[in-house]
Amino acid sequence: MPDNDRPHGNDRAHGTPVRDGDGRAALRADCGNCFALCCVALTLTRSADFAVNKAAGTPCRNLQDDFRCGIHSRLRIEGFPGCTVYDCFGAGQKVSVEIYGGRDWRGDPETAQEMFQVFPVVRQLHELLWYLTEAAALTPARPLSGEIRKTLDATEALTRLDASALSGLDVAAHRGGVAVLLGRVSELVRATAPGRKKRNHRGGDLIGARLKGADLRGADLRGAYLIAADLSGADLRLADLIGADFRDADLSGADLTGALFLTQAQVNAAKGSGSTRLPASLGRPAHWAS
Repeated sequence: MPDNDRPHGNDRAHGTPVRDGDGRAALRADCGNCFALCCVALTLTRSADFAVNKAAGTPCRNLQDDFRCGIHSRLRIEGFPGCTVYDCFGAGQKVSVEIYGGRDWRGDPETAQEMFQVFPVVRQLHELLWYLTEAAALTPARPLSGEIRKTLDATEALTRLDASALSGLDVAAHRGGVAVLLGRVSELVRATAPGRKKRNHRGGDLIGARLKGADLRGADLRGAYLIAADLSGADLRLADLIGADFRDADLSGADLTGALFLTQAQVNAAKGSGSTRLPASLGRPAHWAS
């Protein structure tokens, strides 16, 4: 299968390349080795992100017979910006190639429903692996290194379960335990940020907030709603950004180097510029201003 012109290829695929020396190469989407699972298995709700409603298990109307997206180069123009933001963390190729041995849902329809159930489970596990791999490399978190490694190995082991076990896995319970550990990691790392007491905006409503040039070093922004917030020129180094909603947030000139648990999907959802500073593990989206 060709690896270009595929659905949900992430804008970073057409932007600045990322450095793969961080141990997370297998957690990056490889659409050329996936049977467009995100275009079939997931539910789409008509909104600013998607132009249509689509039930889980139903192929997107733009999906072609060769598993390519018919409007890949025009997704934002055609009303599907959510497709350019989505990131499976490498779950697509894991399910398509490893778990199902290259059997696609069109050629083997008897396994299709199970495959569509397995995909979102593996996607969640791979997202956790992304965070845990980052945590394992953080120097201030060394006191927790043994626990991080144990949890990382346990999460990886879950991704190697057979399809039947994965489809029935209580991934939410596992995710809860990982979240507690990542919270402890966050506290250790953010404590090293300079300045006054670190701000706590965890889960906060910062929609449209005026935070231009704000010093948010070491802030707890976990799960914060930063939709359309002005973060231009803000300093977000060492801030915990896990689960923060950056849709249409302005990151022009912001410094996110060293930000904790930032993902490509969050970056893709935001606005930025050539002067925005990102962690080396993430790419600059093509739709950002130069």
